[in-house]
Amino acid sequence: MSSRLVAETGRTLGSRSTNRLRATGKIPGVLYGLGVTPTPLAVDARELRAALRGDHGTNAVLTLDVDGNEHVAMARDIQRHVTRGTVSHVDFVVVDRNISVSADVPVTLVGDSDLGGSAMVDVVVSSLTINAKPESIPAAIEVDQSELAVGSQVLVKDLVLPEGVTTEVDPDEVVVRVLVSDATAELEAIDEEAAEGEAAPEDGAEAGPDGEGEGEGA
Repeated sequence: MSSRLVAETGRTLGSRSTNRLRATGKIPGVLYGLGVTPTPLAVDARELRAALRGDHGTNAVLTLDVDGNEHVAMARDIQRHVTRGTVSHVDFVVVDRNISVSADVPVTLVGDSDLGGSAMVDVVVSSLTINAKPESIPAAIEVDQSELAVGSQVLVKDLVLPEGVTTEVDPDEVVVRVLVSDATAELEAIDEEAAEGEAAPEDGAEAGPDGEGEGEGA
């Protein structure tokens, strides 16, 4: 089910006008796509924030009421305030429920890791670009970390994508990998140094012609 937003049209363009608009709790934006004439508009900031806070985030499918005409749209090119992080402008792109669109979906870890403190799971690709019909876009691409072992990795081709979801990302690209933790790596380095020290010849010993150690005064 899509969230419904009522948009106001006829807003005045220009930085001063948009700043005054934001001061009244409105977010300026523009609607375009699928033959729709680009239309400057404004939506209620709280309603927009609520619509984008759902499980699907910025990939939420929206029903935009513009002068009594409803459009199925998605929020794209969201601009935010530099320090506050609040939305300052948004593009609404009209979509067709039956036509696939491109979207970036977050990669999340699920399950309990059995690695303990010996290793860490590193998410190399935090979001994956996928193609799907608007309402088939998943909230996230899940990777079960309970099945991971030290040194293992998950490639794009290993991901389990929902039905109707595809990706054009290189199938051999690494998405998640398991790395040895810094503490474990340090202990292994110490063990290696100790082993090398034990294998080295004792001080004062030299290799003789036959390869055996020959001490002083021999």
